[in-house]
Amino acid sequence: MERVLEPEVMDSWEDATAYDRMDFLEVNTAFAESAIAVGPESALVLDAGTGTARIPILIVQRRPQWHIKAIDLSHNMLQVGRENVQSAGVQDQIQLEYIDAKQMPYGDSTFDIVISNSIIHHLPDPMPFFRELKRVLKPNGGIFLRDLIRPTDIETVDKIVSRIGPEYDDYQTQLFRDSLIAAFTIKEVQEMIEMTGLEGLKIYESSDRHWTAKRAYKEYKSS
Repeated sequence: MERVLEPEVMDSWEDATAYDRMDFLEVNTAFAESAIAVGPESALVLDAGTGTARIPILIVQRRPQWHIKAIDLSHNMLQVGRENVQSAGVQDQIQLEYIDAKQMPYGDSTFDIVISNSIIHHLPDPMPFFRELKRVLKPNGGIFLRDLIRPTDIETVDKIVSRIGPEYDDYQTQLFRDSLIAAFTIKEVQEMIEMTGLEGLKIYESSDRHWTAKRAYKEYKSS
């Protein structure tokens, strides 16, 4: 099935609030715990495409010694995210910033860990993001990425969408369906990561609709 792009930035207030209302607690918690597992006890973390900051909140509630720069290109997503961070009382650990993940202002080797949930399928070309990820990450830094897998045909898309819960309204269901069709296959992800020169990542199908790419943090010792 051919990939059909969706908007790179979900910047309307309707998009932001509809996305934030979706019940992602289970998958977000699993993401947070898996991301923690690839990192050290304390870390400076980049969350690329943070959306409404639900995952960083879950992470710092478990790792209060982590500090996260959470970036997004949607003003409205960040606005909802600021409200969520303030409500959770974790504003000292999470810094939300309006930054393009394809062209970041951070210096080389800034972050101990880079994480990202569901940014890849929004990008027409993810290669600039992968190159920036490699640049801003410390040598041997931790990586935890997760996103949707594009099904092989529209019938499979329909089957996956039909299994989502009744708590999704029509607009949220359409957002999810569009995201599946805009996603990449695991093979395409593997090829892009290989082209970027990122090494040591385990890339695998982590559910019937998700792929994961991860690499554990290792302390870097310069020669």
